[in-house]
Amino acid sequence: MKVDVLDMQGKKVTTELPPWIFEAPIKQDLMHQALVRQLANARLGTHNTKTRSEVSGGGRKPWRQKGTGRARHGSRRSPIWVGGGRAHAPKPRKYTRDMPRKMRRAALRSALSIKAAQDEVIVLEELVMEGPNTKDMLTTLERLASALILLEANEAVEKSVSNLQEAKTLRANYLNIRDLLGYDRLIMPLRALDII
Repeated sequence: MKVDVLDMQGKKVTTELPPWIFEAPIKQDLMHQALVRQLANARLGTHNTKTRSEVSGGGRKPWRQKGTGRARHGSRRSPIWVGGGRAHAPKPRKYTRDMPRKMRRAALRSALSIKAAQDEVIVLEELVMEGPNTKDMLTTLERLASALILLEANEAVEKSVSNLQEAKTLRANYLNIRDLLGYDRLIMPLRALDII
């Protein structure tokens, strides 16, 4: 698949995108599985609520079993009482899911293929700035809806984009399915193709 390579002056040259990455078969089920896995692995799972055995008090029977006319109860900390413990309370647990590396890579290739098929991949010859300047970056990106920018270590570009809501920078070796599907455009320098 051929794509235009732009330099900072806007001149175009064409280059060939690797077909095994950008023309891979699209597998929706793998992309969904990879996205669910990434979101699940981001959960902390530190939630903790007290059950009836952990709430303080409630050791004495509130009233005798028979003869009062009221319903029988054995503890003031039962889940049906105000101030009682919670039935089936959430406890700390891990939400992590595993997925084979080949499946993860196939999901990433599917997402990249979708972006390429919809002409949402923009390749730049080089992405350089003299210093951090959000205003210049905003004028460059204002034609795009939202953009994920892949790059190598480039502090000036990272700082320029950090205040923009509709754009995000990401090192090319940290490319992931959530960020790839979450932005309309993928902007990357020519050298990022070697890293991907």
